[in-house]
Amino acid sequence: MILEITTTYQPATDLGYLLHKHPDKLQTVALSTGKAHIFYPEASPEICTACLMLDINPVELVRSRKSPSPTLQEHYVNDRPYTSNSFLSSAITKAFGSALNGKCNARPELVDTPMPFTVKLASLKADGGPELLEKLFGPLGYATQFEQLPLDERFPGWGLSKYVNLELRHTLPLKALLSHLYVLIPVLDNDKHFWISRNDIEILLQKGQGWLEDHPEKEWITRRYFKNLRRYSNEALLRLAGEEALAPEEPENAVTLNLHQQRLQKAFELLKASGAGSVLDLGCGEGKLLKLLLQDGQFKKLTGMDVSFSSLQKAKENLHLSDAAPALRERLSLFQGSVTYQDERLSGYDALAMVEVIEHLDEERLPAMEKVVFGLASPPTIVLSTPNAEYNVIYQKLQAEDFRHEDHRFEWSRPEFRNWCEKVGEQYGYRVSISPVGPEEPEVGAPSQIAVFTKK
Repeated sequence: MILEITTTYQPATDLGYLLHKHPDKLQTVALSTGKAHIFYPEASPEICTACLMLDINPVELVRSRKSPSPTLQEHYVNDRPYTSNSFLSSAITKAFGSALNGKCNARPELVDTPMPFTVKLASLKADGGPELLEKLFGPLGYATQFEQLPLDERFPGWGLSKYVNLELRHTLPLKALLSHLYVLIPVLDNDKHFWISRNDIEILLQKGQGWLEDHPEKEWITRRYFKNLRRYSNEALLRLAGEEALAPEEPENAVTLNLHQQRLQKAFELLKASGAGSVLDLGCGEGKLLKLLLQDGQFKKLTGMDVSFSSLQKAKENLHLSDAAPALRERLSLFQGSVTYQDERLSGYDALAMVEVIEHLDEERLPAMEKVVFGLASPPTIVLSTPNAEYNVIYQKLQAEDFRHEDHRFEWSRPEFRNWCEKVGEQYGYRVSISPVGPEEPEVGAPSQIAVFTKK
């Protein structure tokens, strides 16, 4: 499984700047089921070739599958370790992510510079026939050549396989070349290794921007990209045509959101209204808020942090991170940590969310949390919710001094919460506004309260 990219642009070694990979070094990046190695067989001012070689571990490939295969044999006897397609797409994101996104700090003028490229792909699966290669790459200006491989050279009577050695030639910017490969290589093979989700609509629109909307095969490409899942492909096609997809109709017997869901929805709405593009969910738990945020293209970078490793494992499963598309793994990440310890990973976000987190801290630890979150991380926006202790009298099973959860260290009334918010806001330079969450009662208010801290 090798991708070769060769250029004769002068000087040809500028390819190393664009790929962010030095020609003199062998480099390796980890994939979910193996490794990808980057090396240069030749690198001179006249010609430069960069290779991306995939090394897929068949045992890890089996372990990463969430659902059982139709037969035990298919677990271990399949073509996945030997052919490119979706694994190559993942490797391009991992190894050449900066080039794919058009970033080159050392030589920014090279990003949009057309260069003559020759691309070679070995053992590429063309499910649907090799004639698709011209239909996919021809309209984009590529000259294509391919060699269709036999099923078995020892038995020529068996005929030809679905696998080809492909050569492409074109003059264009490298970021355009990589975006074409990223989208078109996986659609040639309908057996993808990653989970398809609604988030992939944004990924396809981003990587296909400027060329996919005018491609004569855009409908076929889109449907194959989503493995013929209509709920995703239809929306993507509408948006490619410049139309907004219709929101799904709410059924007449729609279930009312419970309090937990209302808190998450309120936090989502406040984060969206803030204009944040990057969000860190502190105390992310099983990833429910992150799952909501992933559905909106406004949020380009999402991170979850939790002190509990088991919660992070559940979040990873709920968000299908193990078998997610490569661009989703680039957009979403999880890590273990605590809000009471200084951590440089908390910095650099447009917004932080803390939904029902602070009441799990000992009150004497609150100043440490305040220093870390409001002082050191200091994002433009912080969205923070906590229970309203006054509402507890509504719950029949609670005594006057009881907390709602055995792990709660305290619960504040509305005045107590407001006083704390105003004190912290004044100390660290934030304006604050507070809203109720859930049904309000005349004397005791709503069950939860949520604050938005905005940097002055």
